[in-house]
Amino acid sequence: MNTLKFAAAAIFAASLSTPALAQDEAAFQLPEQCTAGSAMGHAGHGAMQGGGASGMMGMEGMDMAGMTEFQRQNMEKMAVTMPAMMEGMMQGDPDVAFACAMIAHHQGAIDMARIQLEHGKDPWIRALSEQIIEAQVQEIADMTRWLADNAR
Repeated sequence: MNTLKFAAAAIFAASLSTPALAQDEAAFQLPEQCTAGSAMGHAGHGAMQGGGASGMMGMEGMDMAGMTEFQRQNMEKMAVTMPAMMEGMMQGDPDVAFACAMIAHHQGAIDMARIQLEHGKDPWIRALSEQIIEAQVQEIADMTRWLADNAR
């Protein structure tokens, strides 16, 4: 259990310097309302996403060769959405912070569900993954619209 906690902490800490790779082929980015007023601002988000291939996924020191393809893909996606979620939470307005952080959180759920569909076989989990994608895509759209209408 301590090894798992250490690994999760290492991945999280190192992910602060990884490149963006989420949302299909395009790089995941929070809506502009989520970066303009944060304590980190664009520079903070960019700094979190900086780095190169050696820092990818925050996996320095981790045994990439020992991971399955789906594990590696999940870690790559998490290394993008976790820092974005943290940036979203840095907004000064609690409503905006919630929407911004949840957009990144929901993108993480979509990424995980897509990877499950690519690699998983259980019919019930596959159906759940499809439901998650549909629901989370709609909720991201709803929160993005709310931000455009309400965030200042």
